[in-house]
Amino acid sequence: MFQTGGLIVFYGLLAQTLPLNVNPALPLSPIGLAGSLTNALSNGLLSGGLLGILENLPLLDILKPGGGISGGLLGGLLGKVTSVIPGLNNIIDIKVTDPQLLELGLVQSPDGHRLYVTIPLGIKLQVNTPLVGASLLRLAVKLNITAEILAVRDKQERIHLVLGDCIHSPGSLQISLLHGLGPLPIQGLLDSLTGILNKVLPELVQGNVCPLVNEVLSGLDITLVHDIVNMLIHGLQFVIKV
Repeated sequence: MFQTGGLIVFYGLLAQTLPLNVNPALPLSPIGLAGSLTNALSNGLLSGGLLGILENLPLLDILKPGGGISGGLLGGLLGKVTSVIPGLNNIIDIKVTDPQLLELGLVQSPDGHRLYVTIPLGIKLQVNTPLVGASLLRLAVKLNITAEILAVRDKQERIHLVLGDCIHSPGSLQISLLHGLGPLPIQGLLDSLTGILNKVLPELVQGNVCPLVNEVLSGLDITLVHDIVNMLIHGLQFVIKV
């Protein structure tokens, strides 16, 4: 007869010789993993000073005459406004107010090996002149930045999340009029402003926001990074399509 203690030892030794399952284990909740990533990115962007970056965009420096756009924005705008209010030269100011980070979007590539994060941003632009005592125009602006996230193995065989392409989403720039001072040629002013902003603003925002995205990505929680890397390396889908 076998003794009970011997059976316990025997099966214990047998279990130690069995091969371990090397397949990556799925997280308990794929939605939870995706949500943890977007929350971490959103919190990191906000704590990293995103709103301040947007509020301090050097928009006026770029748009004024000689600031990088042929003729400058203000040179074209002043011609439309000075006929109504003489003496406006060199005193129009454009301020960025009310910067916002809206809810992030997350999409996984069909092969499962990369992620695309949509970063929707909102600001308001106020075109001012002291002579009027009020703003000439107030505009609402929305723009999406799309960041590609990859899992990359370094020379030491360590795998990291890295930022791939980071661009403004084509066609995502939306500009709408919130307020315009009645007596001024608002439509002409708005058309000129919108035309130049379409050329300038997307790349300006991209150039200032994408470095912060890279910084936030490199500072994510190591456990979260490990779980996401594990999924991406093996091409496992964890972002649920809605």
